[in-house]
Amino acid sequence: MASAAARRKSRYDHPRGTYGNLAYAQPATRPLERGGSEVLRPQPKVRPRERALTRPKVRVREAGQISVFAVVGFLAVGVFAVLLMLSTVQLTMVSDEVVSLRNELSDLQSEEAKLMAQYELAFDPSTIEEKVTADGSMVKPAAGQIYTLDLSEADSVVHYDQESTGMGFLATVQGMIDSALSYFR
Repeated sequence: MASAAARRKSRYDHPRGTYGNLAYAQPATRPLERGGSEVLRPQPKVRPRERALTRPKVRVREAGQISVFAVVGFLAVGVFAVLLMLSTVQLTMVSDEVVSLRNELSDLQSEEAKLMAQYELAFDPSTIEEKVTADGSMVKPAAGQIYTLDLSEADSVVHYDQESTGMGFLATVQGMIDSALSYFR
């Protein structure tokens, strides 16, 4: 800090500094000696600075303990990274499966349309009539062959020879005992 202040001070107080209009003037020539050669002014002898070589004192930091929270945090980040990779792989597999199922769906829909067209042609009354009457084996019924049923009466159903199916456990056991006794008689 002190050297910066000294440099600033010496910069402005330097005797050889030229300021103002003189900065652009032609450099002055040195005065000549009687013999016509330049006068050389003695320069001060500059001694090189001697630096004392000293090793900087290095303070060794003591080894700190590993924080439990840091270890748990790194483990949690690692687990989450692995889970993210696994979920990305599963997502890719599911999306590939969706694409293949969509292709299969479009194939099945086109096949369904073809089969529905064949089904409608198979049960078209005019087509059936043409096929049956073409060989002459089937003819339209005459008026005497048509019968009408009268279904206006109430319907009833009577079951004969039906055993009761609602036998309980005791009745079933008794039936087995009776059949065993009849075997030994």
